[in-house]
Amino acid sequence: MDKNVIKEIIYSQQEFVSQVKLIPRHYEIERSANYVFVGLRRAGKTFLLYQYIQQLLSEGHSKEEILFINFEDERINDMRKDELHLVIDCYREMFELEPIIFLDEIQNVDGWEHFARRLADEKKRVFVTGSNAHMLSRDIASTLGGRFILKEVFPFTFGEYMEWKGIRLGRNWTYGSQRADVIRSFNEYLTAGGIAEVFPLVDKRGWLTSLYKKILLSDVVVRNKVRNEESLSQLVKKLADSVLQPTSVKRLQNIITSSGTKVTRDTITTFLRYLNDAYITFSISNFTDTVVERESNRKHYFYDNGILNLFLYQPEPKLLENVVAISLYKKYGEDVYFYNRNVEVDFVLPDAGLAVQVCYNMNNEDTRTREISALANLNKFKPMARNIVVTYDEEQIVRTGDVEIQIIPAWKWLIEG
Repeated sequence: MDKNVIKEIIYSQQEFVSQVKLIPRHYEIERSANYVFVGLRRAGKTFLLYQYIQQLLSEGHSKEEILFINFEDERINDMRKDELHLVIDCYREMFELEPIIFLDEIQNVDGWEHFARRLADEKKRVFVTGSNAHMLSRDIASTLGGRFILKEVFPFTFGEYMEWKGIRLGRNWTYGSQRADVIRSFNEYLTAGGIAEVFPLVDKRGWLTSLYKKILLSDVVVRNKVRNEESLSQLVKKLADSVLQPTSVKRLQNIITSSGTKVTRDTITTFLRYLNDAYITFSISNFTDTVVERESNRKHYFYDNGILNLFLYQPEPKLLENVVAISLYKKYGEDVYFYNRNVEVDFVLPDAGLAVQVCYNMNNEDTRTREISALANLNKFKPMARNIVVTYDEEQIVRTGDVEIQIIPAWKWLIEG
């Protein structure tokens, strides 16, 4: 590894990070802590580092204290674990300062966690990003030994998207002209998703298609040495098509096999794990299932609506449920379930006492009765403190027996929580 190349990267990044334009995000960073940020590629992990670096500079730190290395730089993307020490060696040859260290997209360097642990043991401040959930695995967490805070970074929320658009809501925004601004913005966000780089683009679909192919190739196929790429691609399409309903591993296997490609149940299970690790998809299980059943029959969602929308025809109902799933999963993580016991409730959060149905349009009386009765049925099994039906544009409070149900538009729910 050429040390002059590493020095050039260190210097050029010091110049760049102090000048890059940012969309501020609401992430709190502890003053004395080290961090590992993980999440979907292009979700904003690197820009969170830039944001914190600019905060440090505004507080009086010099740019020479910043040691920022992007491990996807083609000049060093084949760096090995036993060469990582060169990053520190090169900095010390350039500066006499104590560096604040930022290691961006380091997941492809096998064994990186041992290097990061050593730096933390030496009382250095270290920030790490990566695009693979394996970075949160038990083995790596054990190696890091409590010296790092592990944090997942999601694409922009709807509220953050409105901030990017410059929309600042007044107290009575639901009754004035801002209501139209919010609904128009929600329609954009619902279909194009929350990856900030796509916001100003005209050809959003083209950019998202390119990003998806990059994620699938780099973070799934290459990283995991996948040979059956056709089955993997078909699986993603089927997961997109199945957003509204639980889908078993056996059913996914049958669908893909029926297209002429032989694939085992174990392979499907493995592919699902790869897609989750790459932050393409996440899944939730049935609240009433046994532990074994929860692993084999799940509802699958996508981390970003823009990527999901690449695979959909007449997408609105699925996009609406997916955007609700993202919001709940970001806030509650593994505590999000669905309920399927004669009737189905889309999302159940037992610890929070919250049940959420998603229904794009409740104008049909049969649909309305089905959604409300499902929540009533759930409350007989396990009473909930709050029961909500998220719709596209309907709002009302209804009661059925002792159960109060709030019907609320998604654009309002996403803002008000």
